[in-house]
Amino acid sequence: MFDMQTWFVLCIFFATVFVIIWRPFGVNESVPAAAGAVVLFVAGVVPLQDVYYIAATVSGAAVTILSTIIMSIVMESVGFFRWAAFNLAKKANGSGLALFWYTNLLCFLMTMFFNNDGSILIATPIIIQTLTILNLKSHQKIPYLLSGVLVATGSSAPIGVSNLANLIALNIVNLDLNQYIAMMFVPSMLGIGAMLIVLFLYFKRSIPRRIPLLTQASITQMTVYYSNRTMRERYHPLAVEKHEVQEIDWNMFRVCLTLVVLIRISFFALAPLHISTEWPALAGAVLLIAVRWYYKRIGPYDVLKRTPWHILVFAFGMYVVVYGLYNTGMTSFIVEAFKAPIAESHWAAVFIPGLLLTVMSNLCNNLPSVMIGTISITEMQLASPTLQVAYLANVIGSDIGALLLPIGTLASLLWMFILRENKIPFTFGQYVKAALVAVPVGLVVSLFGLYVWTKWLFF
Repeated sequence: MFDMQTWFVLCIFFATVFVIIWRPFGVNESVPAAAGAVVLFVAGVVPLQDVYYIAATVSGAAVTILSTIIMSIVMESVGFFRWAAFNLAKKANGSGLALFWYTNLLCFLMTMFFNNDGSILIATPIIIQTLTILNLKSHQKIPYLLSGVLVATGSSAPIGVSNLANLIALNIVNLDLNQYIAMMFVPSMLGIGAMLIVLFLYFKRSIPRRIPLLTQASITQMTVYYSNRTMRERYHPLAVEKHEVQEIDWNMFRVCLTLVVLIRISFFALAPLHISTEWPALAGAVLLIAVRWYYKRIGPYDVLKRTPWHILVFAFGMYVVVYGLYNTGMTSFIVEAFKAPIAESHWAAVFIPGLLLTVMSNLCNNLPSVMIGTISITEMQLASPTLQVAYLANVIGSDIGALLLPIGTLASLLWMFILRENKIPFTFGQYVKAALVAVPVGLVVSLFGLYVWTKWLFF
């Protein structure tokens, strides 16, 4: 039986997760995370020395994500995302089927170059407005939007810098980005590809064969905005102000795009030198702001205003809450139950963490789940290759398996909120029905791919 302190920590944990998912009165997710952290600190469950350790673990990852979001804000302001979305739509050349693949390519690339939350926050309203201009009916928009959210969110798995939870956990298991991508890229890409193929087959009858051609006139008339200003300001830190699409400064556009590519490459090029990702990310953010100022004389005020600084508080607070579970021994039952099979079998080292994190993520969100999973496997005293494989299986479960239910990730919850605000009819059941068909395929293919790929690498 649990003692009183354990029950107390459990109550704080579930209350925190519940408020984060429910978000009553539009409360920012950092508020319940911070409140839960403060309660556990004051109660002495997480002492000061643990707080210092958590700050060191979380800060680099959070700064990297914030810097990436700053870069995405600058790129949005120079017209990059509108250019990408509408050019992909034009390449569809009147084919609804081609538009399906191009839309998902856009979502995938935006997550790879920025992060999963940024991809949802920026791509979803652009896709909605693009589909609206094409005069598609509400039910015809769903295949593009639903496949887009699943691909955008799942695409944070192939590389370690597109998801806050992935970056935090990388430090714990002593993996650098190059090791991560060498072990993870192929298996997760196989899973994402399999999931997308299943989604295409699932939606094939709903996708219009022919769509209106997207003309340059309709592009220039495009207005990118949310219908509810309060929602934009409260829930969408990356949202643009209501404006007509402006002419793109192509010189600045090319310079900024080149910088983003070079910065992304630098994450991996500098990894062997043990240079943390936050340093090139910060340098890149400053450079992009400077380039925009040079070309357009636009200062950093909009970036400072729109950057979601609360991510620092959210990541830190959530980790403190999870660490409270660890300090009260709540992770010990995972260690005791699964240490032996994971240590003895490569198959178990892949499938047990992957499936366990899938269940946990869909019950209480993927960020706390991947933290609990990662802390648990580090307590199992596994050999280094087995530890790293189990961690990567955790990531697959929390990035791909978590997509079974909308509550599995904050990105999918925000996506559903954006659809409601844009008055696109869509239900929880519609999401689950499609996800239950496609996500298990992507999950199993990814885990099996990880098993085969890492067995070939390590054993």
